[in-house]
Amino acid sequence: MSLDQVLARIDGELEPALKRLATFLKIPSISTDPAYKADCDRAADWLVEDLKSLGVTASKRPTPGHPMVVGHAGETGPQLLFYGHYDVQPVDPLELWDRDPFDPAVEDRPKGRVIRARGASDDKGQLMTFVEACRAWIAVHGALPCRITFLFEGEEESGSPSLVPFLRAHADELRADIALICDTGLFDSAVPAITTSLRGLVSEEFTIRGPSRDLHSGMYGGIAINPIRVMARIVAGLHDAQGRITLPGFYDGVAELSDEIRAQWQGLHFDHEKYLADVGLTVPAGEMDRTPLEMIWSRPSCDVNGIWGGYTGDGFKTVLPAEAHCKLSFRLVGKQDPQAIHEAFVKYVKDMLPPDCTATFHSEKGAPGVQMSTDDPAFEKARQALSDEWPRPAAYVGCGGSIPIAGHFKDILGMDAMLIGFGKDDDRIHSPNEKYDLESFHKGIRSWARILDALSR
Repeated sequence: MSLDQVLARIDGELEPALKRLATFLKIPSISTDPAYKADCDRAADWLVEDLKSLGVTASKRPTPGHPMVVGHAGETGPQLLFYGHYDVQPVDPLELWDRDPFDPAVEDRPKGRVIRARGASDDKGQLMTFVEACRAWIAVHGALPCRITFLFEGEEESGSPSLVPFLRAHADELRADIALICDTGLFDSAVPAITTSLRGLVSEEFTIRGPSRDLHSGMYGGIAINPIRVMARIVAGLHDAQGRITLPGFYDGVAELSDEIRAQWQGLHFDHEKYLADVGLTVPAGEMDRTPLEMIWSRPSCDVNGIWGGYTGDGFKTVLPAEAHCKLSFRLVGKQDPQAIHEAFVKYVKDMLPPDCTATFHSEKGAPGVQMSTDDPAFEKARQALSDEWPRPAAYVGCGGSIPIAGHFKDILGMDAMLIGFGKDDDRIHSPNEKYDLESFHKGIRSWARILDALSR
């Protein structure tokens, strides 16, 4: 099958593709607000009809929340599962938008044309890059080059409460050779990327109690233990002078980068000084023997998210507080065990307690990091296909945050996922005036066409 014909079709049909995206963007599918339930339903219906127009066998599947959209197409070749989400974030504060967030428009900007609307980048524009690539393949060749299952969710922006039960209930139908997720972006807004690692998360909240009530520091200061002092010592002890985390066994399961990935990351020429300067900082604060990209992508972290106790109002109240409170989180990588880290943290806190102090804990269920196996030839095929489309070679990158769907695909369906997206750092997702570059939309469609061609060989 000729890829050149498909790419030419994409170029010639860009305007109709933009009109279809605009129609999709007009639907205010805000999943977090019950007032928009009917609109979420309408967005699912729109996707079903659009897939059916391509000859895809598609249907809307009910869940306790917003529906899933599932479609199947293709008869030969490898089996791919493509995931995207049709729900969007709320638009508040509305007064900060330059136009109606659900009245999409293409605007000319100094750096190029952009599509302005809620959901343009997260995730309707990204989702439609794949659908449009499939549309072009079918228009030119009458069929897709491989077998594809489409899975579109309507609750991603509200925590995906129906997703895991749905995956478990339909595992046999949804299982594929590999999953494709289009909810990420270009590296530094310029380099195409395949995200191959995601950090997991352990969240901890703990309280230290000392005296039976708040005390007057003039009467008890010096003789009575202060829980905030104890808390400060515990928190400060979680890192050593080199930035390493001190919990025993914390680094069990943390792998070193391969020489190939390290070389790719070095070739990205990440400007950490600018990255930090954008938020008023100058010096990396992680492990001193690691590069800045390693600190974000391939190394675990520990951060205090909130700490409080005693009197914090205006003026002074010379109180010695009875309690101190802290929330902190660990980002995990590789094969770190969330439960083992939770247990190590609890033991560390208890071992640090002086007489007359007790600690109680409230922990959220942890999630491990996700590491994709780039030994699968599909990854290198996709990377080369992206490199053929963009001016700079594609790279395997990490993600400092969590994208739970990738872990669910691995745990429940037993397959790795390639996270490939075309968003840019300045797309303002979740914020007023969200946009998606026309270049991202156009070259995103072309990129997926190239990837489908490469993976079907």
